[in-house]
Amino acid sequence: MVEASSIYVGEHVRSVDAKARVALPAKWRFGTEQDRVYLALPNPSGCITIYPPSMVEKLSLKAAEISLGDDVGQKILTKLFSKADQLTCDSQGRVQINKFLLTHADLQRDAVVVGNFVTFSIWNPGRYEKYIGSESGKGDETNKILTKLGL
Repeated sequence: MVEASSIYVGEHVRSVDAKARVALPAKWRFGTEQDRVYLALPNPSGCITIYPPSMVEKLSLKAAEISLGDDVGQKILTKLFSKADQLTCDSQGRVQINKFLLTHADLQRDAVVVGNFVTFSIWNPGRYEKYIGSESGKGDETNKILTKLGL
């Protein structure tokens, strides 16, 4: 069963403060407990994707399947996770974005926090609009995904 706290939906415009912190929507906030690791990864689309603990656990199992003898797999894991970061919320529900991820996503004054149902992303507003707008005319791809989801 999916917990309500692990469902991420909607678009939320937020400020990026001088300390590179972004406030998350109240329903999405998580605590500082060490056993609740949220993972921030650079997304090839130019945003930051945040994986909650349930997804981190699944990702951990998949990563463990890549043999030490698999040079290509190990290199990919190294490249990906060397750029990742663990996040916790402060008492005001903000997460601090490290310098690499801040630059990767081109976050400056504002950010859009976007739910992807089981994960969420943090976008530069202009990049997000361009990304969403680029999907026009690709209704067939949307239909394929909706069909895979059973919707």
